[in-house]
Amino acid sequence: MKILAIGGAGYIGSHVTRELLDRGHKVTVFDNLSSGLRENLFHEAAFVHGDIMDYTQLVRAMKEGYDALILLAACKAAGESMINPEKYSLRNINGTVNILNAACETGIKNFVFSSSAAVYGEPEYLPIDEKHPTKPENYYGFTKREIELFLEWYGKLKGIHFASLRYFNAAGYDVKGRIKGKELNPANLIPIIMEAAAGIRKEVQVFGKDYPTPDGTCIRDYIHVSDLAIAHAAALDYISGKGKSLIVNLGSETGSSVLEVIECARKVTGKPIPVKITERRPGDPAKLTAGAAYALETLGWKAQYSSLETLIGTSWEIYKN
Repeated sequence: MKILAIGGAGYIGSHVTRELLDRGHKVTVFDNLSSGLRENLFHEAAFVHGDIMDYTQLVRAMKEGYDALILLAACKAAGESMINPEKYSLRNINGTVNILNAACETGIKNFVFSSSAAVYGEPEYLPIDEKHPTKPENYYGFTKREIELFLEWYGKLKGIHFASLRYFNAAGYDVKGRIKGKELNPANLIPIIMEAAAGIRKEVQVFGKDYPTPDGTCIRDYIHVSDLAIAHAAALDYISGKGKSLIVNLGSETGSSVLEVIECARKVTGKPIPVKITERRPGDPAKLTAGAAYALETLGWKAQYSSLETLIGTSWEIYKN
């Protein structure tokens, strides 16, 4: 297939692009490089330096004739979204509407969307499956859920087939070591731990040690980015082959506490990794784990690279130098 990967130079986007190329697809990356990196571009993929806020640019790019597009471009820091909702409204919601309208204008019917487990909010039960109520607790999660609703309407009205992939906590780097570009200004736990191990930051802040978990720290479901990339390709095959839309969780179905992740990182890196315990952050649930049975049922997908050792080992290969 001929695929337009919007945001394909970013952290997750570059891994998805690599997986699609490995499967023989023709890929064009559309990215403004605000957080994506040129070093994450591959010579086999074409590149368009463009912005999703520019509708004319999007239409011009899509007129090249694509079978599908993958949307990986978004602002994604939950904390920032609560301080600057205007930015998230413009980039995530308005930007996606631009993409949808351009896709309709140019006849692209297959759309894979990077959503988030943030659409669920505080868990009412665990593990969280796709039937769990969606009650986002941060504005970032709200934007992702709103986009899913747009996709459902465009599916009904314009015949778009979409896959909305609700990631849990993405981490790790290409298991074959082909992607080297580090995330810019990371806000997630594992890259922050890697920066502490590499001496880029002096310590890791742990937000709260009084949660009702075995060691008092939050438990999260970490999913390797190579597993995510495989799921994107499988979802594209599903919607294009069956002509059906899909909303599906992507997680490892296991949980690791903050202190467990840090201790594993100490063993893998051989570094002390200083820790500072601070106050809880508002809205942090004690435990979040995915129910991913539906991904296995529909896509034949199950996480295979998402052990803590692999998540941290592949990350350390990037950060240790």
